[in-house]
Amino acid sequence: MNFSSFAMHYPSLAEENPLDVLRLIRTPNVGPVTFFQLIRRFGSAAEALAALPELSIRGGRRQALTASPKETALKEMEAVEKFSARMILYGAPDYPKLLHAISDPPPLITILGHAHLWQKDIVAMVGARNASANGCQFASRLAKELGSSGLIVASGLARGIDTFVHKGALATGTIAVIAGGIDNIYPPENETLYQQIRNTGAIVSEQPFGMLPYSGAFPGRNRIIAGISLGTVVVEASPKSGSLITARFAMENNREVFAVPGSPLDPRSKGCNHLIKQGANMVESSADIIQGIAHLRNTKLEENPPMAYQPGRPAAAPSDAEMDETRRLVLEKLGTTPVSVDELIEQCHIPASALLTILLELELAGRLKRSAGNKVYLLEVKEEEIA
Repeated sequence: MNFSSFAMHYPSLAEENPLDVLRLIRTPNVGPVTFFQLIRRFGSAAEALAALPELSIRGGRRQALTASPKETALKEMEAVEKFSARMILYGAPDYPKLLHAISDPPPLITILGHAHLWQKDIVAMVGARNASANGCQFASRLAKELGSSGLIVASGLARGIDTFVHKGALATGTIAVIAGGIDNIYPPENETLYQQIRNTGAIVSEQPFGMLPYSGAFPGRNRIIAGISLGTVVVEASPKSGSLITARFAMENNREVFAVPGSPLDPRSKGCNHLIKQGANMVESSADIIQGIAHLRNTKLEENPPMAYQPGRPAAAPSDAEMDETRRLVLEKLGTTPVSVDELIEQCHIPASALLTILLELELAGRLKRSAGNKVYLLEVKEEEIA
C-alpha cells in the first residue's frame, strides 16, 4: 500500500496533549465527528475543552456540560499502561494509515499487541454469530490463505465466523477490533484466542479502559474494522446482521465488498446473497479477494472528507446576529427523522460554518444525534421551536 498517497482529513493530533485529547473524546455527547469539528472550530483540544460549557448552554442545556475530569483521564492512561497497552492519537506515525481516509476516524485508539501489522495490506472478514459448520470452516480456510498471501486479516472477535477467521489467520497475523475496553474479553469463551492475538497480532478499541461492550458500540467497532481494510468479506449474514453494517461502511468509504453466496433456503445466506445482487464481489476462493483488491493496492483511495472541512487553522466564528437567526432556521427544519447536513445548508441558505456551530451546540446539549451518511436529527422536538 502506498501510504504516502493519503492526506489526513483532519489536523494531526500528534502534537496535542494526550490528556486533553482523552478528556475531550471521553466527554458526554462528544463523538468522533463532533470532536474534530470542535478542534477545527477552536484550534486545539485544550481550547475546545474550555468552550464546552458555553456551547452546551447555547444549545439548550440547563446545566453547563463539563469535560471528563482530568483525574479520570489520568486513571485511564495509567490503567492502559499497566495493562501493557498504549494509546495512539490520530495522525501519529503508528496510527492505522487507512483509518485516516474515513470521514469519522477515532481521535484516539488503544492497542494491545503489534501496531506494525496495519502497515501492511488488510482485509476484513466478518459474518454470522450463529454460523454453520461449513461457513466457519470456509471462513477459517479463507483467512489462512489470505494470510499466506501476505495480507493481514481483521475481524471483530465475536462468536461464529469472527472466531474462525482469527484462528485461521493466527500464524500470519490478525487484528481484532472490539466493542468494549481493551481489557474486556467478550465473549468470555474467546479468552484463549484473545491472549493468542495479544501475543502475535493486535487488539484494538476506541472505548474507555474497563468499559463493557454495549449495543451502541458495535456499529462504531464495525466502522473501524472496515476502515483499516482495503476490502470487507462477509461470510454468512442474516438480513439484519451487523456484518452488513460493516459492509455498508466499507462501501461508503470506497473500499471493496465481497460476499460468499449460500443457499436461498438458509436465512444466514440472505444477507450475502443480497449484497451480491447489489454489486458485491462474489467469493468462491481467496483468489477472488486477492484479485478484487488488486486495484486498491499501491494506489490512492478516493477520500470522503467531512462537509466544509479545511485543515490548518481554527474556523472563524459567526457573528451573534447570524447565529441567532441560524438557530431559529435550523430548529425549524430539524425533526426526529434524519436529514442530511448538506440539505440543511441548502434549505436554510446559511453559511456552513454557522450551521456546524449550531449542530455542535445542540449535540453538546444532548438534543441532537448524528447518523450514517452525514445526517442529523433531534432527539425530541419542543413545541415552542415549531410554533
